[in-house]
Amino acid sequence: MSTNVPTRTDLLRSAADLAPLLQKYATWSEENRRLHDDAIRGLASAGVFRLRTPRRYGGYECDSRTLVDVATELARGDGSTAWTASVYWIPTWMAAQFPDEVQDQVFDTGDSRICGTLSPSGMATQVDGGVIINGKWGFSTGALHAEWQQIIAIQQTPDNQPLPVVALIPLSDLQILDDWYTFGLKGTGSVSTVAQDVFVPQERVLPLPAILEGQGASRTNAEAAIYRAPLLPVASASSVGTALGLAKAARHAFMERLPDRKITYTEYTSQATAPLTHRQVADAFMKVDQAEFHAYRLASTLDQKAAAQEPWTLEERVRSRADLGAVCQLAREAVDILAAASGGSSIYLDVPIQRIQRDIQAVNLHALMHPNTNAELYGRVLCGLEPNTSYL
Repeated sequence: MSTNVPTRTDLLRSAADLAPLLQKYATWSEENRRLHDDAIRGLASAGVFRLRTPRRYGGYECDSRTLVDVATELARGDGSTAWTASVYWIPTWMAAQFPDEVQDQVFDTGDSRICGTLSPSGMATQVDGGVIINGKWGFSTGALHAEWQQIIAIQQTPDNQPLPVVALIPLSDLQILDDWYTFGLKGTGSVSTVAQDVFVPQERVLPLPAILEGQGASRTNAEAAIYRAPLLPVASASSVGTALGLAKAARHAFMERLPDRKITYTEYTSQATAPLTHRQVADAFMKVDQAEFHAYRLASTLDQKAAAQEPWTLEERVRSRADLGAVCQLAREAVDILAAASGGSSIYLDVPIQRIQRDIQAVNLHALMHPNTNAELYGRVLCGLEPNTSYL
């Protein structure tokens, strides 16, 4: 399969054009704890599922800056939709590390959707021809609309050492637990999935340490720049646009309501004339600008090093996670300022900023995006200590 790859401008325009559709179904998605099928179809028609798919399967092999910008535009429409799209990009990139014959199965259509997590919450037992997988994986964003899931399980090596492995499993081989009852990112449908004695052929199993280093088994993708990077910077750059987009969505939502708002029980007939509002708006806007800097620095570092085939230093790896954490923190702070300035009427469910605030809080609680965890890791390495994680 071949394809004409759209320009970044074309992809951004398509993502931006989706905003009214995503906004239309945002409340429905929250109430039903999953994305509306029309939203999924909209993402597919805009090419969102193809951004990290190899070109030979009709994909676009987009750079990280494009991912950041597309996710930002999607999040301006709905945070749950943007988050789901962002999560799909990561396992799609990981699937491109597998042998080419496996990719022929997984990418049988250009719009193949692959969900997954990085939590090693399963066990893999070696048998003839492959492994038997048992386990449960929570936070499986997008599982309700995916065809495949990338899971991580622990396998005992011949010398009885634990080895985390990555496996690709059809969703039809897994059970879905309808357990996604949350206060934020409710529309993502991030249910749990369960494997009970699922056989996975050996060609669909790779050691996680190789994937973490971007050392895949694909012959065809070996020379493609986007597939030659470490996993964690790739995952960070894939995720960061949603947080930035939520902050921009809050900025737009606040400014849209501002002209018609007063400050109740005061003499301010227009909130826009209050000095406090001036300070709140300035502080929030500056935080959004700062978040954008960190998001673009992360994406630029990843794209430049991948294109130049340069090895990553330890400091660069942990800084990529620090940039991710900084975007999440600054975006949350900006949203919180604007939400606090939005008045009592903003608690109604048809006022977007209350949903945006809950979504950005949920993003900040994610284990790999948590600002404190990422800042501590960065500072630890800057102080000359070894990192206390392999997720680099």
